[in-house]
Amino acid sequence: MRIALRIMGTWLIGLALVLLVIDGTKMLASSVATFTSLGDVWMQVGAQSLDGLRGFLRSRFFATLLDNALDVLLTYPAFAVIGLPGILFALLGRSPRRERFLRAEEI
Repeated sequence: MRIALRIMGTWLIGLALVLLVIDGTKMLASSVATFTSLGDVWMQVGAQSLDGLRGFLRSRFFATLLDNALDVLLTYPAFAVIGLPGILFALLGRSPRRERFLRAEEI
C-alpha cells in the first residue's frame, strides 16, 4: 500500500511541477503574474469528462453544495490542486521513522 501511495504522490508532484513551469513561462512572457486554473486545464484536456462530472454531481442529494464546491475548486491554480494531494500521498507513503539514539562517541 505504501509503495502505491508513494508512486501516486510522485506522479502528482511531477505533474504539478510541469504545470508550474508552464505557468512560469507564461508569466515570463507576459510580465504579469497569472496562474492557470484547474478549470482551464480540465477544459483543454477533456471537456466531456467535466460535463460528465457536473451531471453526476447534479444527481446527488446535496447537488447545489457539490456544484458550488466544484466551482470553487476549479478556480484554484492547477498546480496547487494537484500538488497538495501529491505531497500528502508521498508523506503517507513514506516508511515509518525509526529513531536510533547514539552516544556522542559513536557519531
